[in-house]
Amino acid sequence: MLDEIGVAARILEEGVIVPDFTVRDRGRTLAHIDFRSLRTPYPFTLMLSQARTEEILDTVLHEHGCRVERGVEFVSFAAPGSGERALLRHQDGTLETVAARFVIGADGLRSRVRQERAIAFDGEEYPASFVLADVSLSWPLPTAEVQLFFAEQGLVVIAPLPGGRHRIVATMDDAPAQPTVADLQRILDDRGPGQAVVHSVVWSSRFRVAHRLAERFRDGNVFLAGDAAHVHSPAGGQGMNLGIQDAIALADLLSDVVAGNRADEDLAEYERLRRVAAQRVIALTDRMTRLATLRSPVLRPVRNAVIGAFLGSPRRQTALARRIAQLDAPVEVKAPRRG
Repeated sequence: MLDEIGVAARILEEGVIVPDFTVRDRGRTLAHIDFRSLRTPYPFTLMLSQARTEEILDTVLHEHGCRVERGVEFVSFAAPGSGERALLRHQDGTLETVAARFVIGADGLRSRVRQERAIAFDGEEYPASFVLADVSLSWPLPTAEVQLFFAEQGLVVIAPLPGGRHRIVATMDDAPAQPTVADLQRILDDRGPGQAVVHSVVWSSRFRVAHRLAERFRDGNVFLAGDAAHVHSPAGGQGMNLGIQDAIALADLLSDVVAGNRADEDLAEYERLRRVAAQRVIALTDRMTRLATLRSPVLRPVRNAVIGAFLGSPRRQTALARRIAQLDAPVEVKAPRRG
């Protein structure tokens, strides 16, 4: 998808190529997923922060003569006229009414666009809170792997980032607002493979996770995309990819409709395909999160045995890799073209 909009090469230059994903219970390997077998020009995961990815996308947008206006708040929909009319508030308090044929609400979890259109956002929050941190560390395991550790205290995921840093994601019953070196060292001591040393924290935070899906992705000429339409656990690194796919698929469709190459009735294809894709990702991440956060001392050995047996098959490993990579999800809106 990023290659289609001329961004893939820039992302590849800066990201860390990671072809392996390993699931462990402390020092014991339960499963290994190899992305090298995927039938794609990019048979790997690429580790790059979302913040840097956004900067690269913003640069490409500028090169195409577009500019993102920061600090502009969507307030409400104004009285309908021809098309849609949105009331916006600028940083100095000035109000502006903007008329457009289409509106895309890509305004996140607490989407005002979604609320204004009274679109339900059903789901639930997970009981555990999450720690998120970028750190400098040394440890004995391979640097070109994403590592997921199960432990009695909860899960921890460690992934390599550019510049020799690592991203740590871990569950905690009550995570501190800004986890320290000592907090993260304790997590790795309790859950990791041993011999891991956290040297410094670049930044850290905490967050809570829910899985929610918008009742519909379209209301007339108003569309939802990204976190405004779906949120879920970070398991498998699915969220940003899903939102980017939404945006590219919707942009392709709307540009064709505006150009007269597709009819207005083809707009229904966006919701039909992309909501199904979101449902699949939410189902997968929910299952992964519930398995990973299992605390029962009776059920944990059963879970480990089932995971080891299920992912002992190369065919199943490849199928899971394809699903994590979202190569099996409907992406392109294949509506009939007109003219």
